[in-house]
Amino acid sequence: MSMTLWVIVACGALSIVYGVWAIQSVMAADAGNQRMQEIAGAIQEGAQAYLTRQYTTIGIVGVVIFALVAWFLSFTAAIGFALGAILSAAAGFIGMLVSVRANVRTTQAASRSLAAGLSIAFRAGAVTGLLVAGLALLGVAAYFLILTSFVGYEPNDRTVIDALVALGFGASLISIFARLGGGIFTKGADVGGDLVGKVEAGIPEDDPRNAATIADNVGDNVGDCAGMAADLFETYAVTVVATMVLASIYFVGTDFLASAMLYPLAIGAACVVTSIVGTFFVRLGSTGSIMGALYKGFIATGVLSAIVLWPVTMLLFGMDTEFETVRGVTMTGWDLYWCGIAGLVVTAVIIVITEYYTGTNYRPVRSIANSSVSGHGTNVIQGLAVSMEATALPAIVIIAGIVVTYQLAGLFGIAVAVTTMLALAGVVVALDAFGPVTDNAGGIAEMADLPADVRGTTDALDAVGNTTKAVTKGYAIGSAGLGALVLFAAYTEDLTYFMSDTARFPYFEGVEPNFSLQNPYVVVGLFFGGLLPYLFGSMGMMAVGRAAGSIVEEVRRQFRENPGIMEGTVRPNYTRAVDLLTKAAIREMIVPSLLPVLSPIVVYFAVEAIAGRSAAFSALGAMLLGVIVTGLFVAISMTAGGGAWDNAKKYIEDGHFGGKGSEAHKAAVTGDTVGDPYKDTAGPAVNPMIKITNIVALLLLAVLAH
Repeated sequence: MSMTLWVIVACGALSIVYGVWAIQSVMAADAGNQRMQEIAGAIQEGAQAYLTRQYTTIGIVGVVIFALVAWFLSFTAAIGFALGAILSAAAGFIGMLVSVRANVRTTQAASRSLAAGLSIAFRAGAVTGLLVAGLALLGVAAYFLILTSFVGYEPNDRTVIDALVALGFGASLISIFARLGGGIFTKGADVGGDLVGKVEAGIPEDDPRNAATIADNVGDNVGDCAGMAADLFETYAVTVVATMVLASIYFVGTDFLASAMLYPLAIGAACVVTSIVGTFFVRLGSTGSIMGALYKGFIATGVLSAIVLWPVTMLLFGMDTEFETVRGVTMTGWDLYWCGIAGLVVTAVIIVITEYYTGTNYRPVRSIANSSVSGHGTNVIQGLAVSMEATALPAIVIIAGIVVTYQLAGLFGIAVAVTTMLALAGVVVALDAFGPVTDNAGGIAEMADLPADVRGTTDALDAVGNTTKAVTKGYAIGSAGLGALVLFAAYTEDLTYFMSDTARFPYFEGVEPNFSLQNPYVVVGLFFGGLLPYLFGSMGMMAVGRAAGSIVEEVRRQFRENPGIMEGTVRPNYTRAVDLLTKAAIREMIVPSLLPVLSPIVVYFAVEAIAGRSAAFSALGAMLLGVIVTGLFVAISMTAGGGAWDNAKKYIEDGHFGGKGSEAHKAAVTGDTVGDPYKDTAGPAVNPMIKITNIVALLLLAVLAH
């Protein structure tokens, strides 16, 4: 077992080596002229200042939680919490540092050719992607190795399980703060800047006369780069941990316990290698299709992953050997292999569906653009309709994935499928981080007054980057929904495990949870869990509204007090806008982020005080299901609808329905203003909110059993 773990750790380390090489490759590229470097420097300074202040705030909260975990569980669990938080923060911070330096190099490369710009931007994104997968794998595998091989715990010892769950909780805490805070910052700048710049002043996007322009470019990095990195790091780590928890219960006392607990780690290790190989397939072909070039890398990674999954399964289980879990589910290696393949298929289908709903070549986006001709109201109506419609197909795909994998290998089969989905996180996050780099590249080209053909190249890259960001969010939400289902299964199995050994866990004596819908406390839990994503989403939307309002007032003030700004003779005060948004985002993210952390605790103890422990455990389990179901639909609706609104605006700006400055364009800007906080703040932040609610429930069980 220890040898296999060492190989897994080595694969995780390989991603770090790749990241170092890619960083050196990006940094060696030409950074352009002095003006371009000044603009890039302002973006770098703003992004670093924001993340430093954000992580300082999170660090204060983290120290308090570290002490609580050490007190209520163990110092081992507290170390796991710190490890998950630190590695998640590191993945986002390093990725952001690279992206804010790659943006200007992408602009300069775009002045040479489209292929050169694509190469720099994707390589920068790949740094973030491989760091996310590699550090998440390293964190879980290395800590598991230390606890089992060096400290001497058995793999399924409760101390080990609690430590791994705490590691996932640390990653979750960073994720929800980074997602929500970064989303408030970026959309406060984007919405506020658009309302004053495009609508009131009639100046283009990224015009240097707009004081919110630098803040907008900073926001792309802290929201879509650092935020997404922390989000998928957490999903990756939490899903692997939940699968290991299920394995520790399902296979206890069997010959396959060690293999089952190592299987999710081995899948991740193999797919880190295939993701690295897949990045070298990203090349612009003869058709000049940017999305086609990016998909080459994704398809190559998926095909290679399907191939390597077979030897990984064979080495750990054998393909034809039949084995049984303690719950009576019989399976073979082939069953587990096909569960992994199902995870890859679900990933591919969700990405295709998301591109359909957010790409400019398809009906949904064009229908929103067409509706803009008749006004602002019809644009909003059509956008809302598309956002709701966009939930249907992903939900059906997820349903099919659950049914197929459950039939093959029960709940453990579902967990294997989700683990395989997330094993592709490296290349998927690379597609996402490509977006802010190309967005910034276009902004730098505009502000540095580069030739129109350079801006044309960066616009082509940015249009694709907008779609890849939407596609990645669809992937993140789909995997989060299935991952949360695995966490819910871990909750119910952990509860059963504690109830089966009341001699060791006396708190659970006499506990008989009843998850029947005839139990009113189950209905109470479902309703309470169902309301949380809506309440959380509303808090995020209102936070963006307040932040954008403050930016509107600031930009108006600068225009009013310095007439030379519009004439181009006076430079706006960019720093003031960045600082204003930083303070607003940090202030606004605290209360919503604590909502999913405290809700499971409040629900459990409130119901326990009223109706006893059995009712409390039933209500808590039902609450987790309610969060998963409504959270999945809220997140998909917001992210897909927001992406469609954004690209409808871009479709009109490309010259359709009157082009820039037309009445249709003004209506599309209004729709995009609604869609921005949908797709970049509230929707994506619901994603970690679903998982943190479930993992806090798991930790609560561990605390009660302790």
